[in-house]
Amino acid sequence: MKYLAIDYGTKRVGIAVSDVDGHFAFPRCTLKRETKAAFWAEFLALLEKEQPQALVLGLPFHVDGAECMTTRQVRNFAESLKRRTDLPIYWINEALSSNSAEQRLYEQGLGYARVKEIVDQHAAAVILEAFLDQPEEKRERA
Repeated sequence: MKYLAIDYGTKRVGIAVSDVDGHFAFPRCTLKRETKAAFWAEFLALLEKEQPQALVLGLPFHVDGAECMTTRQVRNFAESLKRRTDLPIYWINEALSSNSAEQRLYEQGLGYARVKEIVDQHAAAVILEAFLDQPEEKRERA
């Protein structure tokens, strides 16, 4: 089963995809959220091109497990997704996914500008890796 993972942000949205068997995660792209119409057109075109069977949405929480403002924004984004696609949507706690992605990229010797350019799609890959590592019975539907 092919998955498409989303690292939601108010300015940028990182996208990662799995292989068709759902074993490996690959950073795909970063979409800018300059206008709502342009973002959704680009996102829906990407769904058409990638043909995933399900979406994985990173859900952020504070370190203590409490919800934050971004948690509510991601839940609202999920509702927007549900109005635009019939694909199943899964949640995964995305705690520190961006930090993990940044660390990996810096360890590869990339500079600050390049890291900032691609960190969101790599964070989406971290989110997708965590999801793929979960047993199916523990996967939470949005």
